[in-house]
Amino acid sequence: MYMGSDSQQTESFYVLYSALGTRYEHNCRPHVNPQYTMHDPISANQLSRTTNRNAIMELTCREHHLNLSGGAAVMGILNVTPDSFYDGGRYLNPYEALRRVEMMLDEGASIIDVGGASSRPRGQVYGAGAASVSTECEMNRVLPVVRAIRESFPQAIISVDTFNTAVAAAALEAGAHMINDISGLQEGVASAELAGTVGAAYVVMHSIKRRGSLVHEANYDGVVTAVYEALSDSADRARSAGVANIVVDPGFGFGKRHADNLHLIKHLDILVELGYPVLVGVSRKSTVGRVLGENGEPAPASDRLFGSLGMTAAAVLQGAKIIRTHDVRATYEMIQGLEAVFHA
Repeated sequence: MYMGSDSQQTESFYVLYSALGTRYEHNCRPHVNPQYTMHDPISANQLSRTTNRNAIMELTCREHHLNLSGGAAVMGILNVTPDSFYDGGRYLNPYEALRRVEMMLDEGASIIDVGGASSRPRGQVYGAGAASVSTECEMNRVLPVVRAIRESFPQAIISVDTFNTAVAAAALEAGAHMINDISGLQEGVASAELAGTVGAAYVVMHSIKRRGSLVHEANYDGVVTAVYEALSDSADRARSAGVANIVVDPGFGFGKRHADNLHLIKHLDILVELGYPVLVGVSRKSTVGRVLGENGEPAPASDRLFGSLGMTAAAVLQGAKIIRTHDVRATYEMIQGLEAVFHA
């Protein structure tokens, strides 16, 4: 295969790293974008620190214990919805959903994240965002799948992607091991209290809620500082509610501009300093499409695999411990390669 001249390959390498706000000079040492440093005091003060990539060794999810000392774990996405941005409608049939779960487990997933209500945020990219779903409808989509996974694949850690307290309660009763709350407990702490009671893990994600819906973009003086402080508050609320095993998620694409998403990946090590496993979900999102796009048009979701893997690799090297993805095998094997080199 023709790979291009040395100058062409070097230019491609420069473009990839430029997307993450880093420029490589002749000595190949990264230099921080000075504009970003000026606007984000936490990152400016802490960039020189070495990330403690193994600070969180194990996550307890009811009867399951997820070992994170060997690298990042993979969370496979299972959307049982008709309108999710990438795979909506594919797994509405319970049989197809179980086949997908089996495939993702075989490909290396440790966690299956089941979602019954699309969380597309409101904004320029997604318009009005996802339509609201009734509690009954979300339960009817999620609970049969959770029960079936428990019965058919007892080795799987089941996460339920919801900020609806009633759905979270029913999912935990059905055997879910983790609640993935994209609201970051903005809806109250009742779900966290229920999770704490049964020993389930709880994911708090950073997002911005306005007028009853999540927004896609917001303005920050320093996005890393804002997300760090908000996640710290959310984690404190979860711990006060009785949750012992907390995961934090920066919420890529939720209340973030394109540049904000890239800065968060580049400086993810700052969020690792919170002391909780960091979950990263950039799989096929609009930021990836924008980086890969041409002539002002983003690449379609179907063409975003390799860009997603590149950003995920950067996140893992910065200390991410759980990767939420549509593409389990590719992500799992990429992480295996990274970890093999890191531990050589």
